[in-house]
Amino acid sequence: MYRLPEEIKTRWASAENPRGLPGAGGQVAHGRKGLPYFFCRPGHPLTLARVKGHSGMIRRIWVTLHDRSPLMLRQLRLQIYWDGAERPAVDVPLGDFFGMSLGRMVPFAGALFSSPEGRSMICTVPMPFRDQMRVVLQNDGLSTAAMFFYDINYTLDDPIPEDAGYFHAWYNQETPTAIRQDYTVLPHLEGKGRFLGASFGVSMNKAEYSSSWGGEGEIKFYLDGDKEHPTLCGTGTEDYFGTGWCQGEFSHDYCGCPIADEDGMLMSFYRYHVPDPVYFQQEIRVTMQQIGSWNPELLKWFDENNKTVLRAGMQAQDPPVAIDPADPGLPDFDLFERSDNWNSTCYFYLDRPQSGLAGPPSWEQRARALPDLNEEELTVVQNDFPQIKILRQYLPNLDEMELPELARLAQAMNEVVYFLSLQEKQLAENDEEATP
Repeated sequence: MYRLPEEIKTRWASAENPRGLPGAGGQVAHGRKGLPYFFCRPGHPLTLARVKGHSGMIRRIWVTLHDRSPLMLRQLRLQIYWDGAERPAVDVPLGDFFGMSLGRMVPFAGALFSSPEGRSMICTVPMPFRDQMRVVLQNDGLSTAAMFFYDINYTLDDPIPEDAGYFHAWYNQETPTAIRQDYTVLPHLEGKGRFLGASFGVSMNKAEYSSSWGGEGEIKFYLDGDKEHPTLCGTGTEDYFGTGWCQGEFSHDYCGCPIADEDGMLMSFYRYHVPDPVYFQQEIRVTMQQIGSWNPELLKWFDENNKTVLRAGMQAQDPPVAIDPADPGLPDFDLFERSDNWNSTCYFYLDRPQSGLAGPPSWEQRARALPDLNEEELTVVQNDFPQIKILRQYLPNLDEMELPELARLAQAMNEVVYFLSLQEKQLAENDEEATP
């Protein structure tokens, strides 16, 4: 912190200076906070930051916006491109990128991602680049993201080490997961890199498993030639993110559970491999099992509701065998296979600026993975800014119009309104002076 490097320059990209140009910030409205935010219209991507011809490092990203609804957090998509790559290294729903994996804004305090009061989102992962970077916000939905505030804090001309990796993030959802098929946290990926961690969201299947937690599954890291069995294998889901014997809400630097909603059976949790790095030299694949545990009350519920339950744990068989919940010979506690709704965003460094992994599913698919989504939200514009609401009443195709078209329309409207106002004033004055 006390070193004073010779050539490194500090830049901030925000609505007041999106390209981080020297002496170009705060110029709108005589510098009196004239443009502190942007609008992101559907189908009109915003380039939030861009650098060409310089090395550098993104050091912090901060975001807040007027509409922080689950649908908006899921329909907006953050993309980051490195060094002229055609495809983004990061292509993730906005809320999920920052750890809001169930679309709920909640406070938490992780070392890499955080939300001080549940009203903003912060990322402090260092992201080096050698020649170029570009950060883009996409709006895939129906509603405009009004009042989108952001800061992207970066430095220029950093000496980037030869072995520095490019930051990547990848989103996945399985709604629901398949029985005995482990959830994919990161699909097979070739290259040299470091798995940095992941944020998860789980909506548990109460219809099939009542109010029971499915947190017994093990995380598995298949590294550098692993086939059937992994090199790294955890001991349980809640164990992986730092607690045990189920969990409540908590947040630590490198692990946490921001949401532990027992009524809704919703869980959101994260784990960052900062003090315990996960390196891979040629390839990696990461999965998480879906396994639950029963107790006498749950066995009774399975029996009364005619549920088919496959055994897991030490008594598991292949092919799997269904238990008889009414069998008095069953132990009071044991493990069983589950199928729940999972989504996640994983973070990793890779020795190349693009990974070749598929992008996220469509915004409708992403939206339908949100807990308690009202299907009407997929066809009705929500939470528009007041001025946008007025325009949309008269311009149904508003989001399809480009800025030059809107500018011509605005000029014509201003001229017509000016003329009609003069006309009405003239007529009113003549009416007052007219003799009966």
